[in-house]
Amino acid sequence: MQKKWKMMKHSADAIAMQDIAAQAGVSKATVSRVLNNPGRVSLKTRDRVLAVVAEMGYAPNKIASSLRQGRSRNIAVMLPDITNPYFAPVVRSIEQTAMQRGYSVILNDTQDNPALEKSFADLLHSRQVDGIITNSARIPVSVPDDKLPPIINASELCDNDNVVKVGVDNFAIGQEATEHLIALGHTHIAALAGPAELNSSERRLQGFYQAMQKHGLAVAAHQIYHGDYSTESGVAGVKALMQRKQRPTAIFCFGDLAAIGALHALRELGYQVPDDVSVVSVDGIELGAYLAPPLTTVAQPLALIGERCAQLLLDIIEGSPPQSRTHLLPHTLIIRQSTAPR
Repeated sequence: MQKKWKMMKHSADAIAMQDIAAQAGVSKATVSRVLNNPGRVSLKTRDRVLAVVAEMGYAPNKIASSLRQGRSRNIAVMLPDITNPYFAPVVRSIEQTAMQRGYSVILNDTQDNPALEKSFADLLHSRQVDGIITNSARIPVSVPDDKLPPIINASELCDNDNVVKVGVDNFAIGQEATEHLIALGHTHIAALAGPAELNSSERRLQGFYQAMQKHGLAVAAHQIYHGDYSTESGVAGVKALMQRKQRPTAIFCFGDLAAIGALHALRELGYQVPDDVSVVSVDGIELGAYLAPPLTTVAQPLALIGERCAQLLLDIIEGSPPQSRTHLLPHTLIIRQSTAPR
């Protein structure tokens, strides 16, 4: 009886696939690709087939399909801080891209905890996910480089040459933000940096030093404050920087959240932005345009970062690893009202 039911179910699926193919004017193989591997089908054909699928109310057995393919058709995304608005457009783009190719996304908030990162990475070993996108500089698996599972390192780029990475040129970002302030006539510029051990902070700081040196501007140790990219660190950083005898006329914040805290602290201390102090930042989160004053920032292509991460990871899962290991995407300086000539 059980065998007969399986045969009937298989036959029903086959008939439904055949009907969909006939109505959409494509082959059964194309219908199968749309349902199981949509990235291999043109968007026009995919939409036509999916419209017929929706009209007929066809529901393929995805669990059985996944078992046949030896895949879960899930990917995991690890975030160090799920409350950070930087990650919202990144994750949304990952989900959209994954969905288009027939995959679901499992979101993990690691709280920047290495133990939690390794715990979530065990989903790979138990085959609950087919690959991982991690937004930490740490790689959460301990295996030889030639046996790395499908994994993409985003944003905080690790120093492992065997891992595929997606991010921006933080050195160039540091230079461009600093050059913008110098072009406005600022000579005493402070840097509200991130943690010294983070690649993004280190590279932005190197770019800052390079631009200052290029224009013959000295940088004293008290001009650099290391925070953790948070709003709270922006507040603390400004309070430390502005109590110095030689106060900065401009502050380069290494993240938009820190800049929000910096604007708040400057206002509390009685300084006007940008009349007394100019503030430039990095990231380009949506909130920055609605601050008072609107924030000048070097925007990262957040949605594109998410899309590229998902595309590359799914290509690796499906047997098409990229030729290049490092993918640096373009950034854009958005000049708003938080910076002004000195």
